[in-house]
Amino acid sequence: MNSAAHTAYVPPPMPAAERAKWWLGRTAIYSTLILWTIICLFPIYWTLTTSFKAAPNVMKGDLIPWVDYAIDWRGWRSIGLSPDTIFETSTVRDEFLKRFFNSLIASLGASILAIIVGSLAAYGLTRFKYRWLWMRNNDISFFFLSQLILPPVVLALPFLVLYRELDLRDTLTGLIMLYTLMVLPIVIWIMRDQFEAIPMELEEAALVDGLSTWGAFISIVLPIALPGMVAAFVLSVILCWNEYFFAALLASTNSSTLPVMVASQTGSQGISWWSMAALSTAAILPLIIIGIALERYIIKGMTAGAVK
Repeated sequence: MNSAAHTAYVPPPMPAAERAKWWLGRTAIYSTLILWTIICLFPIYWTLTTSFKAAPNVMKGDLIPWVDYAIDWRGWRSIGLSPDTIFETSTVRDEFLKRFFNSLIASLGASILAIIVGSLAAYGLTRFKYRWLWMRNNDISFFFLSQLILPPVVLALPFLVLYRELDLRDTLTGLIMLYTLMVLPIVIWIMRDQFEAIPMELEEAALVDGLSTWGAFISIVLPIALPGMVAAFVLSVILCWNEYFFAALLASTNSSTLPVMVASQTGSQGISWWSMAALSTAAILPLIIIGIALERYIIKGMTAGAVK
């Protein structure tokens, strides 16, 4: 037997010009990505470092701790989370935790409701044909998305009157319902693309095997669309968590959220940058944790449907 037949194929060496071109292209790509990463992460870095600055360091724009300035816990002390106050009674910390959990409950509750209702609506728009007046499925889908065109200030007075009549002002229930309406159009459009990328033959095969329409939807379609649902859920949580206008308009004592508390750091003597930065850092951390924990689902949801 010829031993040469078992010898692994060794590709010819790349010419020096092509190798230099390849390295130049890779260097340009990674340099651009690194630069863009620095640009994206700089606001978070600035917020985090500002929470450890004193007033003169904020005004001078010092950036590097222990080099440009000494660490000062004034910002974290203002919300009762500094090392010397964390184990002491603090009304400010209690208020912060109250606002934090209000934001958490409102964001998660609205996002879960939006995912449930939006997934059902999107599935119906991709699997069944509807006709209402002159509108068909595509028109109905665009109608949902068009709700985002209205600026929030246009809806301020109607919601104020409606919530006063329904006794929903300053309640978490009212915020959850409003936030659900706010993110529902986005969820419907994301999930519509997800369901359109799933072949109907899978459901038809499940129906032939004896599953009902609901059974096929739950056991076949939803597991495949799970990455898209997670991506839509994370986006909904972020939008609800950062919402300020309606939280400031419809909540006061019992259901006020973190963005309202962050904005309240401005006063007659100016802006308390260190306190605002500490509050913002504490508000950003849960979103960072959620993003890291669900990163693989977010990437799958963003790329789903790109290749069929």
